[in-house]
Amino acid sequence: MKLKTIATTFMMILLISCSKTKQINTTQTIYFGGDIITMEGNKPEYVEAVVREKGTIVFVGSKAEAKKQYPTASHYNLKKKTLMPGFIEPHLHPLIAAVLLSGDIIAPHDWSVPDGLKKGVEGHDAYMKRVAQSIAKKGKPNEALFIWGYHQLWHGNLDKQMLNKMSPTIPVVILHRSFHEAFINDKAIELFKIKKEDFKNNPQVEWDKGHFFEGGWMAMAPKIAPYMLNPVKYKKGLKDMTTLMKKNGITTIAEPGFPNVNFDMEYKLLKNEMDKNPPYEVYNILNGTQLTSMKGGIKKAAEFMETTPDIYNTHNITILPKQVKLFADGAIYSLAMEMKDGYTDGFKGQWMTPLNLFEEQMNFYWDRGYKIHIHANGDLGIQRCIDITRSMQKRNPRKNHRMTLHHMGYFTDDQADEMKELGMEASANPYYLWALSEKYSKHGLGPKRAKNLVHMKSLVDRNIPFSLHSDFAMAPAEPLTLAWTAINRMTAEHTLVSQDQRISVYTAMKGITIIAARTLNLEDEIGSIKKGKTANFTILAENPFKVKKMHIKDIFIVGSVFKGNIHINRKQ
Repeated sequence: MKLKTIATTFMMILLISCSKTKQINTTQTIYFGGDIITMEGNKPEYVEAVVREKGTIVFVGSKAEAKKQYPTASHYNLKKKTLMPGFIEPHLHPLIAAVLLSGDIIAPHDWSVPDGLKKGVEGHDAYMKRVAQSIAKKGKPNEALFIWGYHQLWHGNLDKQMLNKMSPTIPVVILHRSFHEAFINDKAIELFKIKKEDFKNNPQVEWDKGHFFEGGWMAMAPKIAPYMLNPVKYKKGLKDMTTLMKKNGITTIAEPGFPNVNFDMEYKLLKNEMDKNPPYEVYNILNGTQLTSMKGGIKKAAEFMETTPDIYNTHNITILPKQVKLFADGAIYSLAMEMKDGYTDGFKGQWMTPLNLFEEQMNFYWDRGYKIHIHANGDLGIQRCIDITRSMQKRNPRKNHRMTLHHMGYFTDDQADEMKELGMEASANPYYLWALSEKYSKHGLGPKRAKNLVHMKSLVDRNIPFSLHSDFAMAPAEPLTLAWTAINRMTAEHTLVSQDQRISVYTAMKGITIIAARTLNLEDEIGSIKKGKTANFTILAENPFKVKKMHIKDIFIVGSVFKGNIHINRKQ
């Protein structure tokens, strides 16, 4: 009896104690204890605390009020680290990432990959030696080996005969640094079962050299899709891409130009990776140019495009409705962008889409109310986009159409004036300046144009919204590196150029957060820390507004929060 009484008393004490213990609500978290930068407004705005409930921001304000309103929420102490909106990569290609990361990389500059660093190489002999080593190590007789990074200005001339001599039994595809052209050997031609007659009317194919560029490469890519999208290799490449997204605090990526080679194959492999629930989401902008070819005409392409969201959207893959990607001129890395004043050294501009078809595509999607994204690099290519937009506005005026020119390799102040007048926006790749300015000053463009690549201050001065992107792998998928380049305008040879075109730290950080969201028409959902938006955050070891500008790219990304779920990086 005595034991029963003691037990009863103990249980009563335990129940009273538990009733007084605060039950933690794990669906709510208060973030505090560091610099929290909202990216709302025209200058850095700080708050003491942010509260997320499940995957949504429900409070932004003081720490005391957060604790008062959410007394049972779990706490996340930043311990003097910095919290920003989740970084957004508004132009990245999972296909390019998967092919590069699962093949081999031999490029002019060092390239960071999940398992280390691929050292850059210059000079023809040094490049060919590295290619031979890659073939010996990675090549297989009945499997195409894709090697990315070749550039003639760093590596000298290349053709099929050189590859045949080096690799008579292994199928090899040398992907240009631009990913807009390729060289293939006879064994690859045999494996792919392609014939010269398949490309007889294509002026962007040099069959005897094994060279496919711009429209020629776009025509060949779907034919070799089963090899480019080798499931085992491709899945490995996408897994590595996920590692890079985590490492660099990217919580949203957009693929402008889906599909690249084969809709069903690309989607199935992408979904396989996204079904693992990585800490980021993917938005696809459909490729109007490729789908026109794949579906047998522009109207059939549009009909297909408008059915896709209902069929293919998942919780972390979204096809953006009524948005389309088109292609104007060629790649800056190939010196194939269309330039008003031409080139030196024999380079020649190329149109990716025949001019009459390009104008037809623009008018077609404009009249249907689409937001149009255009790959446009040179000042002649950009002028073509401007002129067609002007004629469309005159014929069928549209407000807030947000037509966005992507890359913006070289343009003039007069063109920036026209863009402002016509309501056009931009998504720029500032890394062009770092990688290409010095070499293009000596070859192709000359110093005046080469040192003024991607001069975004001209856009800032006209209040033209622009985001920053990598177009991975035209630049590393590192938002802070993109911001750093735009802020400092330093080349790969550590030369400071066109310093009058530097932009502020805040403008650059907007380019990887709130304006990157705007590029996708998603600024009401992501891109800043605001009540009602998705709880996507990036956690930095240092505040980019409080360090030296030259240090910004070296800030360690502590981790990210994706829809309320946290991922922490391990510091190497």
